Amino acid sequence: MPLRIALYGRGAWGSTLEALWRHQGHQVHSWSRQEGGEPALMLCQCDLAVVAVAMAGVEALAGRLRPHWPQGLPLLSCSKGIDPERLITASQIWGGQHGPVAVLSGPNLATELAAGLPAASVIACADAGLAEHLQVQLSCDNLRLYTNADPVGTEVAGALKNVMALAAGLCDGLELGANARASLLTRGLVEIGVVLEGLGGSISTLYGLAGLGDLLATATSPLSRNYRCGLLLASGCQPSEAIERIGATVEGLQTARAAVFLAQREGWNLPICTQVVAVTAGAVAPAAAARLLMGRGLRAEAGGPSTPLGCSE
Repeated sequence: MPLRIALYGRGAWGSTLEALWRHQGHQVHSWSRQEGGEPALMLCQCDLAVVAVAMAGVEALAGRLRPHWPQGLPLLSCSKGIDPERLITASQIWGGQHGPVAVLSGPNLATELAAGLPAASVIACADAGLAEHLQVQLSCDNLRLYTNADPVGTEVAGALKNVMALAAGLCDGLELGANARASLLTRGLVEIGVVLEGLGGSISTLYGLAGLGDLLATATSPLSRNYRCGLLLASGCQPSEAIERIGATVEGLQTARAAVFLAQREGWNLPICTQVVAVTAGAVAPAAAARLLMGRGLRAEAGGPSTPLGCSE
């Protein structure tokens, strides 16, 4: 039976989801901040609310919708990032509203999906029944959905991989080579795991679609906004100029700052995130940041599920 979906956000990802689900026969009504209108009006007659706005817009939208949320209406969050002030994820901002919250994340470059190319993603929810229901309803010919019970871990992985995609773009823009990029992403995966586990996520999520899968897609493709931003920063662009040239939100910039704030609060060592923030703040040149990462003290390789928190190199 087709779902009645209220979709918030019509950027590249929201528009792609809208087209996919309309093609499946679902009734999708959408809203965007640019076009205005009262977003709460769509809540009255829908089976599912989907939020695909940029992380910076989640707090304001939640405030507008919260007083009007129908009891029991599920929410599917597609926003990737960590709030730089409250240091929480999108699903934590929504706080359950008056119904269950699920998360959709994975290697889902919007341009490829819109072109009909295949992809897989994960729906994460503490309510297994809801996750399985949405899995069946929202999977389609070119989007295969899996489930897990770790929404926060799924969100953290999806957020931090944007930081590593920025770093990968910087690495490739400096022409440091395939060895350097592979090393960077391997150590970046460890940093993602430190934050993921530290915020209560399951380390197994790190090696799934929302973790390693999304990292592989986002940190190696010119379709990735964060990767392209890193390339532009390596060429000498300022962050504001890079964002203007990309013409869309680059979530990794804010997420890197949030990760560093978390590291300072919790005593974690996140050297890649730290250098990304230093570069984007203009405190260090990209080439100097690479030298700083290579010049850190030598030690045994640490990483994976058995690594104690804070032991990232």
